[in-house]
Formats: sequence, structure tokens, C-alpha cells
Amino acid sequence: MQMISKLQYKSIYIPVLLMLWFGLFIDSQSLAEQVHYSQWITNGLVLLCFAWVYLRVTSKIKKLMLYGVVLALFGEVVFSLLLGMYEYRLENVPLYVPLGHSLIYAAVFYIQKEKSIQHNKARVVSILYWGMIVYSSLWLLLDQDRLGFLCMLGVVLFLKKKPGNELFFLIMFFMVVYLELLGTYYQCWAWPDTWFSTVSFITSSNPPSGISVFYFGFDIGCLWIYKKLNRQKWSRMKSLRLLRNS
Repeated sequence: MQMISKLQYKSIYIPVLLMLWFGLFIDSQSLAEQVHYSQWITNGLVLLCFAWVYLRVTSKIKKLMLYGVVLALFGEVVFSLLLGMYEYRLENVPLYVPLGHSLIYAAVFYIQKEKSIQHNKARVVSILYWGMIVYSSLWLLLDQDRLGFLCMLGVVLFLKKKPGNELFFLIMFFMVVYLELLGTYYQCWAWPDTWFSTVSFITSSNPPSGISVFYFGFDIGCLWIYKKLNRQKWSRMKSLRLLRNS
């Protein structure tokens, strides 16, 4: 309990972690058979959680959350509705999904800012990195999850090419693992046995173990939009970083 009390940003990410579980439970296939419009209940709860988090984050994260909702909606329409990469329970894109993408972004950002994590950054990165490799390797061995393993290799390559943000992206990897395991367990969405249901030699688990690599694209996209729409602030922030590091 003492350790929890020292967590500076717990009011931001703990509600997100709880809402991911509770919201997906409400939208589950089994509950939907008993409660009509259960997905709209989840939509309302996630919207309230979004407002709670939005009021507690910095102006920069506020903007990133709003950009993220738009970008996530576009991505969901393309990958789910048009390409059929995965499918939601009602064959739609639930309102809570794009909101959830931004909530996850904010939660991961503040988890990695905790002093206890920053003070042990190298150790945490090492544990998460090897944990990621073991996790995806087990899915490959036990369930022929080739798609998930290939995605994990994509994460490894990404971290090699873009050093400096390993902590954020590795926490994101396991946040997505948590999300995907809950969502597929409750049958809120499902992934086909093969990639796009067409590439037969790339078999997939439900969910693919390393699918977070696509979330990384979302994270980078949000930051790119922020840079383009806030050029002066971004230049000022880069200058301050250079001064601190000099």
C-alpha cells in the first residue's frame, strides 16, 4: 500500500487499466445475450473515463489524445471494416475503441514517467524486452502464431532503429497484450486464423502476440500530427532538450 501511495500518476493510468477490463466485460458476447445495448453502456463508461483522464493530463497530452481519436477511427475503418484484418462483435467500430486508443496512449505515457520506473529504467527495459521475446516465442511454439512472432520481430527491429524510447514502447507492448487478451477472451473482437484470412502460410493466434507493432504506428502518427500542427512548441521543446543534454 505504501508503494502505491508513492505513485504520482496513478489517478491517470489505474482508471484506464480498470476500465479496459470492466468496459470489455460489459461488451462481452455472454453479457450482450442478457443485456440489450450493452455496447452503448461501454461507450458511455469509456467516454466518462476519457473525460476523467483528459482533465488530468498536460496540454500536450490533451492534444495528442484528441488527434489520437481521429487517427484511431480512420485506422479502425481501414483495417477492420475495409481490409478485414480483424472483426468486432457487431461488425462495426464501437465508439469506445478510438477513445480507448487515446486512453492507452495517455496511460502508457504516465506509467513510464513514474519515478520508481525511471530510477530502474535499464532493468525494467531489459525485463520487458526479454519478456516480450519469450511471450511471442511461446505463442509461436504452442499455437503456430507466425503473424504475432513476425510482428514481434518488427518491434525488435523498430527498437533497434529508433533507440531512446524503448521504455515507452515496451510498456505499450504489454499494455496491448493486456487489452487484446481481454478483448478476445470476452469475444468483443476476433482475429482470423490467417493474416487477413487470405495469407494461408502466415497463421495467427486470436490475438496475435506481437500485434502491438500496429499500435506503435498509431503512437508515431499522433506525434507526427502534433509536430505538424504545433511547430513552434515542438521547436521550443527540442531546444530545451538540447540545453538539458549539453
